[in-house]
Amino acid sequence: MGDTGIGALLVRLRTARGWSQQRVADEYNTLEGRSAKTGKEIGRYEREARIPIPYARRYLAQVFGVDVVLLDEAVAISKGTKDGAGVGEIAPPAPVPETSLACGDRLSEDAVRSADFARFIAQRNADEFVVEQLEADVGRLARTYVSHPLMEQYVEIKRLRDGVFELLRGRQHPRQTSDLYLSASRLCGLSAHVCLDLGDYDSAATHARTARACAEAAGHEGMLAWVRAVESLIAYWTGRYAQAAQLAQAGRRHQASGSIGARLASLEGRALAILGDSAGALAALSDAERSREAFAGRDEAPGVFDFPVAKQFAYAGTALLAVGGPERVRKALVSAEAAIRLYRNAEDDDQSVGDLFASHLDLTHGHLLLGDLDGAEEVLGFVLIASPERMSASIVRRLIVLGRELEEPQYGGAAQAANLRERLQHTAVRASLPAAHPPELPT
Repeated sequence: MGDTGIGALLVRLRTARGWSQQRVADEYNTLEGRSAKTGKEIGRYEREARIPIPYARRYLAQVFGVDVVLLDEAVAISKGTKDGAGVGEIAPPAPVPETSLACGDRLSEDAVRSADFARFIAQRNADEFVVEQLEADVGRLARTYVSHPLMEQYVEIKRLRDGVFELLRGRQHPRQTSDLYLSASRLCGLSAHVCLDLGDYDSAATHARTARACAEAAGHEGMLAWVRAVESLIAYWTGRYAQAAQLAQAGRRHQASGSIGARLASLEGRALAILGDSAGALAALSDAERSREAFAGRDEAPGVFDFPVAKQFAYAGTALLAVGGPERVRKALVSAEAAIRLYRNAEDDDQSVGDLFASHLDLTHGHLLLGDLDGAEEVLGFVLIASPERMSASIVRRLIVLGRELEEPQYGGAAQAANLRERLQHTAVRASLPAAHPPELPT
């Protein structure tokens, strides 16, 4: 292996064990104690679209049970092949032929311009370590977003996003520029989610547009589809249900792998159900199930960027309630209960507080539609005793809608219904107060 580059070496080590690229990533993550590495990134190393930095090489050596020196030597061979003089070095100028003085002057002047450009390339403000660390930080924030306090996440999202913007204003190798644009897209997407959860829909739309522009610059179909999902969410929560369905349909036209197909179909189904298109809604939910069945493996990015089965059940429950009818309502209850069960059994960072709230409120709504006040009050307790600062704008809106529903004539002014309505209104007011969220709003 002494004359083998790093890409070929990693392929040889992996295939000798009969492992997939994802298996290598899983072994790496186990050793590192995080979940930042993906099979796709191992593939980049093998194609030499990215060279593993010394930190990564130490873990890769442990994964394959070899001396890290072997990997270091392979990297040196790859860099020598690709860069000649090595990374960051400027190759000496080729000798100028001794022709006429005028011609020599012109050639010399031309060589100076070439050398200037080589120095420009060398003046990079982002290296492999910076890009890799950014991806790890974005992955961590994406995963903890669904389970940690909103503003606690936002401070770091904003800091990292602004840092990536500054890096992109500098100089990098083209492959690093593409990776930075993808990180910028994901961080803008997280910023959009913060604004969406705080009810600042105009700011959410602005961040989403920037996320889409960055995804286009990166040429990343999966991220383009995900941004369409966020834009669909924004339209849904601003009452533009037809546009929400259209944006989800637009997202489904991207050639994207992973769980995004199930997400977009679920969003479309929920929006169509609100519009009264029961047939379209049920067809979209079936599409979501087929997309889920066809998806094998893991999403490229974790947390808020993937679409777990629990969330799919949550969306299906909301859509089925909107379709209506006793049979659909009972199916909605089953879906909401499945979502709650899956989230409660998930790891702490994967327990989406917002989806747990939403599924409990869907359960409450379902029990009310079936005339079961006792069942509604029992499941609603989870939300009513929760900390108001954990409630997003969409949860507050659901609380208000449920409170209004309890004013309907069918409850006949029953004391239990009146008491439950007061508790809902009280919780909604507490969650809406400025003290529930820090005053600094996302920008």
